Amino acid sequence: MHHFKIFIEITRLTKPIGFMLLFWPCSWGLAYAYIENSNFSLFVYYLFLFFLGSVLMRSAGCIFNDIVDKDFDKKVQRTKYRPIATGKITVTHALVYVLILCLIAFLVLIQFNLFTILLGLGSMFLAFSYPFMKRITYWPQLFLGFTFNWGIIMAWVAFHNSITIEIVLLYISAIFWTLGYDTIYGAQDMSDDEIIGLKSTSIKFKNNIHMFVSTSYVISIGFMLFLFKNFVGQNAFTFLFLIFILSLIYQLIILKKNNPNQYLGLFKTNNVSGLFLFLGIFSISL
Repeated sequence: MHHFKIFIEITRLTKPIGFMLLFWPCSWGLAYAYIENSNFSLFVYYLFLFFLGSVLMRSAGCIFNDIVDKDFDKKVQRTKYRPIATGKITVTHALVYVLILCLIAFLVLIQFNLFTILLGLGSMFLAFSYPFMKRITYWPQLFLGFTFNWGIIMAWVAFHNSITIEIVLLYISAIFWTLGYDTIYGAQDMSDDEIIGLKSTSIKFKNNIHMFVSTSYVISIGFMLFLFKNFVGQNAFTFLFLIFILSLIYQLIILKKNNPNQYLGLFKTNNVSGLFLFLGIFSISL
């Protein structure tokens, strides 16, 4: 029971926002692919597989991140009680968990076509190099954008076995979405991170966080508007897409008030954003 508790803690399974933010882009890619390939049972099956993959890979990523960051985590108020930082679990034990999770994720991955499997294996490189980025660049959030939205491309390829310019545009727009929301998330740890020498866009733009997040969100919406311009009209898509946009505007309005206690809540709002964009893209195919 004790091991189970530590496992839940170290994989952050009680904080679903992490795997949901990994899953929503996958769902967008699937819904977008489904417009042209209306095999509903396959769509639902793939949705389930990508959800499973998101939970597994995010859990493995959390553990690996904590292994890499164990000495830093001790010095940050928000992370100093994490199991590896406090010594509740050894690094070796934690690595065994990472391996098991990756193996199960691989079993999920091999349900897809070869192209998707290769893309999935490629994403492992992104996922496991991410924790090192905040040591070497002020743009770890950009790298997270590449990593967390990779599922968009994979989902499309799972259906169509090819990459098109449209799906790349959706991927780019999602990267800017991540750049925005993860800068809000990073703003929680700015004072601690600066002391221990970690970098982030939150620190780089600390005097203009609102402007930076606004710019990221505007670019993200711009790409999406360009991509979906043919679907805009008096329909469900436009209504749902509008809610997505309003959810980002809401974050910007609250962010302007500069209250650090609200940053985590704002970050979590993106779960709603992701859901409404998924419903919007899915509604196109109805």
